[in-house]
This record gives sequence, structure tokens and C-alpha cells, in this order.
Amino acid sequence: MEHNLEKAHVTLAHMRSHGVTAVAGYELFLLQKVPVELTALLFTDQMAALEAEIDSGDGEKAVPKNEWPHVTIWTGEKMVAKEANRLPQLLLEGKATQFEINPPITIPGTLGLYRVL
Repeated sequence: MEHNLEKAHVTLAHMRSHGVTAVAGYELFLLQKVPVELTALLFTDQMAALEAEIDSGDGEKAVPKNEWPHVTIWTGEKMVAKEANRLPQLLLEGKATQFEINPPITIPGTLGLYRVL
């Protein structure tokens, strides 16, 4: 869990999945401080993530291309963080639990790019 929290992030788009143009579309928001709203906790016995919404802070939204914007906070042994993308589907199948955060918690973030080689 400590490892995931130290690298906590919300993935808006993957270059491999969404293309260079989609990722380049976030240039307007690059390095801006943005409010990140945490709206729900989804978890199984193998992983947990916080559902997230991002606002640019100036009225324009940095619209995610990723189907389910979230912050992965915990994964079990031999689980990779990207497995948390499956949590909404697991919830629909009755294999995950969801707790709504109402009112949502807002935390600050900085919009940046991360390149995986």
C-alpha cells in the first residue's frame, strides 16, 4: 500500500491505448494545480481504488480518456496496479464492494505526463 500511495496518480490517457494526439490534448493543463474529487472507494480482497474526477480549476475539464479515472491505493501480492481498472466491472458482477464518499473529498494535484519506456 505504501508503494502505491507514494506514486498515487490518476491516469487520464495511455499513449499506447489512446494515441499521441489524445495525450497531447492535455498540454493546455500541463503542470497546473488541479482539484481532484474522490467520490467513491471500490475494493476487493486483492485491490482497492478511489474513484476520481478532475477539474482544471478554471472551468475547463481535463476529460479523461481512461474509462474509469481512479487512484489505486492498494494491490495484493503479484497484482499490478493497472488491475484496478477492472473494479467497476467486478462491482457489476458482485465481486467488488463500493462505498460512496458523500460529500466527495477534494485534494490538490498537479497535472503531468509520465512516460513509461
